[in-house]
Amino acid sequence: MQRWQVLGASVALAKDGKLVYERAFGYANVDRTITLQPYHLLRVASLSKSVTALAIMKLVQAGQLSLSHPVFGPEGYLTAPAYTREIRDPRLYHVTVQQLLEHTAGWDRRLGCDGYSSSDPVEFPTHVAAVMGVANPVGDSTLIRFMLRRGLDFEPGTQFAYSNVGYLVLGKVLEAVTHQRYETWVREQVLQPSGVREAHLGHNLPGARLARESNYQSRYQMPSCYDPTQQVPAADGGYQVEAMNAHGGWLFSARDLVRLLLALDGLGARPALLSASALRTMVQPSVVNAGYAKGWMVTGNNWWHTGNLDGTASEMVHTANGYTWAILLNTSNSSPLFWRELDALGWQWIAGARRWPAHDLAGPTQAADQVQVEARPMGRAQVTWTAGTGTHRLVLLKADCPPTAVPLDGTTYPVASVLADGTLVAAVEQGTKAWLPALDSHRTYYAQVIEFRQDTTTGNHPVYALEDSPVVVLGPGRGAQQGAALARSLPPAREAPHVDGALTSVPYAQPLVLGGTQAVADNASPSERPRNERAVLPPLP
Repeated sequence: MQRWQVLGASVALAKDGKLVYERAFGYANVDRTITLQPYHLLRVASLSKSVTALAIMKLVQAGQLSLSHPVFGPEGYLTAPAYTREIRDPRLYHVTVQQLLEHTAGWDRRLGCDGYSSSDPVEFPTHVAAVMGVANPVGDSTLIRFMLRRGLDFEPGTQFAYSNVGYLVLGKVLEAVTHQRYETWVREQVLQPSGVREAHLGHNLPGARLARESNYQSRYQMPSCYDPTQQVPAADGGYQVEAMNAHGGWLFSARDLVRLLLALDGLGARPALLSASALRTMVQPSVVNAGYAKGWMVTGNNWWHTGNLDGTASEMVHTANGYTWAILLNTSNSSPLFWRELDALGWQWIAGARRWPAHDLAGPTQAADQVQVEARPMGRAQVTWTAGTGTHRLVLLKADCPPTAVPLDGTTYPVASVLADGTLVAAVEQGTKAWLPALDSHRTYYAQVIEFRQDTTTGNHPVYALEDSPVVVLGPGRGAQQGAALARSLPPAREAPHVDGALTSVPYAQPLVLGGTQAVADNASPSERPRNERAVLPPLP
């Protein structure tokens, strides 16, 4: 990391269907005050193409799409006038779904356009808005219309030329066929069946990022996608990430990318996403490029993809001999040597391992749900929930604002522990209910139930399900003496989670002392860590 000045890296690796290793290194912010953790979400750039390819092949498998079917024109999937009226090049009527998947549709971004060295509209979104007469930031449909108006650079199917726009078009084809938004359909039909819970489409600006999303180390500036008169970091509002969706817009954790890889052929605990026939078709190289199939780079039975955007470098790999891994960086680099060394990392891990852990750190696939709070006598309240697929639940309680601290995989939190933001661990339960401590009736409290698994499967390491962990509100003056507690769900927080900092007390009406020691953040000094309370994930041997 020092050699290439990488700010932070998150990695995950599975062997024979089991997630045996997950770890993060470095920092999640450019000020280097927040330690990057495995739960952090990072942009994956062009790994998004593999996600889109999986979605398209699911539709092909279901008979809703044909690889050989035209995309544009009266017989195509995209017949809306917004697209057809831009077509001047008749070759566009011959572009097929397969050619878009294989980057052979006819666009070549290496050729210049309107004075730019590239013809990829991702590189100049404000210029596209000006040409097309629309407001900034430009949308994905407008980027497609711009390229339709420009026409093709070669006859479809005759050459390979990597194309971001081609995958934007595939996203619109998916929406036309399913009558659903791209993100919604992919989440329901591809990600959730794979056990992937931590994937989202990203946003442009730091203020719009998700609670567990990393920051990005931008290396250059460009015109703001909102206002071309302003120069901003490319990773922080220069690129129009919100219009990249199907070709480069997804956020993932490294561990969730591994879950997706395991679902390709059912190597993990879940059924395969695709039939054997559909999978063979997806990873079959194109006739004009033996190293690229349909959304996947291929060498024999090894499948992978890379992603590169300012502030992002990523790679995921599925090998023929049972290994899968993902590497996500919040720093980019254009050096060919950098990419060769990044690609070599996973192979070096495998070659250097003398033995492998028997545990599976995949964790719960379903969080606790239907959380309710009922007031009881003596100022107490009881929380109930429907259990997810874990073995235990962590009940957190925070006064005045929702919890922002996040439990760390491999860390045990005893009752009465206090997290870095002052959140109290009010209960650790295997069942479906827990009592809260006595509360101050003049304050608002926020309770959160986090599912986790800790058993022999995980090597007795706790593995937490952070996504969709419900938070309910206990309004002020609604204790047992003044009626039932108010409970309502909260939208996902966008504030960055606390993972370090001093331990603080919480303002409860009565102290809660149950003999536990305080759990501390992962980067606390050894003297601060509670004895026999923290299960450290073992390093690879």
